[in-house]
Amino acid sequence: MLTSKLKSEINLLWKKFWSRGITNPLSAIEQITYLLFIKRLEEMDLKKVEDSKKGHIKNYESVFKGNFLQPGLEDKKQNYITKDSLRWSKLEGKQPKEMLDHVRDRIFPFIQNLNSENAFFTKHMKNAVFLIPSPDLMDETYGAINRIYQEIKRASKDEEGKETFEDTQGDVYEYLLSELKTAGKNGQFRTPTHILQLVTNLVFSEYSDNELKKKGLKIADPACGTAGFLLAAYKQYLTRFTSKKYIKQDDSGFDIGTIGDKLTPSWHEKLEKETFYGFDIDQTMVRIALMNLMMHGINQPAIDYKDTLSKNYKDTNQFDIVLANPPFTGSVAKSDINPILTASNSTKTELLFIERIYHMLNEGGTAGVIIPQGVLFGSQKAFIETRKILIDKCEMKTVITMPSGVFKPYAGVSTAILIFTKGGKTNHVWFYDMENDGRSLDDKRRKYDHHGDLHDIISLYKSKNPKEKINRKSKHFFVSKEEILENEYDLSFNTYQEPDYKEIEYRSPKLILEDIQRLEDQIQTELNQLQDLL
Repeated sequence: MLTSKLKSEINLLWKKFWSRGITNPLSAIEQITYLLFIKRLEEMDLKKVEDSKKGHIKNYESVFKGNFLQPGLEDKKQNYITKDSLRWSKLEGKQPKEMLDHVRDRIFPFIQNLNSENAFFTKHMKNAVFLIPSPDLMDETYGAINRIYQEIKRASKDEEGKETFEDTQGDVYEYLLSELKTAGKNGQFRTPTHILQLVTNLVFSEYSDNELKKKGLKIADPACGTAGFLLAAYKQYLTRFTSKKYIKQDDSGFDIGTIGDKLTPSWHEKLEKETFYGFDIDQTMVRIALMNLMMHGINQPAIDYKDTLSKNYKDTNQFDIVLANPPFTGSVAKSDINPILTASNSTKTELLFIERIYHMLNEGGTAGVIIPQGVLFGSQKAFIETRKILIDKCEMKTVITMPSGVFKPYAGVSTAILIFTKGGKTNHVWFYDMENDGRSLDDKRRKYDHHGDLHDIISLYKSKNPKEKINRKSKHFFVSKEEILENEYDLSFNTYQEPDYKEIEYRSPKLILEDIQRLEDQIQTELNQLQDLL
């Protein structure tokens, strides 16, 4: 929902980085993230100082109060500078070289050592590296970020104030992230927004509004990447508690409400501080995920650098919802695997993450997970044992197979969505074969003027009834647990679908040969006529 001017400014910012030699999109986003944090830190600080004066919050002390010892200098009075000089706004009017030196040598070390409510972000800034190479790029980036924020403020002036500002601010960051168009390390890639929306819609449909308010859910992603799933869950929460007059539709036809006007301030605080938890093994992705959530208004997200498959991760029975599109390429060293993950006796990440998610869930907690389709029908013991967890220890609710182009241009692998609840009882599993997600299935992923199967899936999922007449020739149907067990826990759609054979009538060979002869005679006649002309 960005204006053309905002998109133009962001595209211009990209070009500046590329022309100055920072051509890796991940590196560029990381550097822009640091500068956005510096700007955002001052704006949030000014607001809290003002709120403190009005009595809205108590005993708030500005992070820019006091003095700061310049890195590399002796602890002497003359080597201290005021923290006030480290604000984003203090860069105004500085010459490009002076600006670069000030950010690199003073402001950047200041935020690396910041002890504030943004504890997770500042914690993971410790190992960050400032890479902006030239005064010109620093100056141009500073100007571009200021222009972007001026446009955000202009665009949100007549709307809902803070909420619309943060919504647009978040869209700006997501637009930046859209440049991550190549697969990252360990099979990481961004999950398309409409697929995130689909999965979170399905999972949240398991909870009534009263349950959402009463429980105060804890939601996690064990391999969060840019935090796309957590952000989608946050939007889902807000949408459920936003009045209809503030609801908008995104380009995939999903209702989006960003205000959450039906929630009390204490509930907004709970969403910001106690609801969302993410983990990743890439510190760059951790910092980007933190900024992504912060830019959308989650001021204190709990995103941490952890390998959730390793011996060091010990959280079990902690979360009400787990949402994940974990990496499913390669394997991990057996010696590093957490001993709790024993069901499959495998080193394949796609199997280990399913068991990890099972252990992360509270009893009665629900997961929405994207997996490669091979997990559904793999005949090796490791695959069967993993599927046994889903069928025997959970209520396995649905399997939605997706076409292979959904994750292009990152990868062409065929994937599926699993929805299951820990501790429930599986009686029937609902299968749906998604044929179209409203976009072309090539590398360009062009948007169609319809939404494919997305809303059909949601509607049928909410109204599904195992007693309905089963048509195995359709794109969705129920399969009983008994039949799944007979097929060695196979969860592949194709195993249970009945092919819809259509009789094709062929002409007799005699008639076809006669047609060929007539055609040959006609060709020979025309060749003779051509020869006469020559």
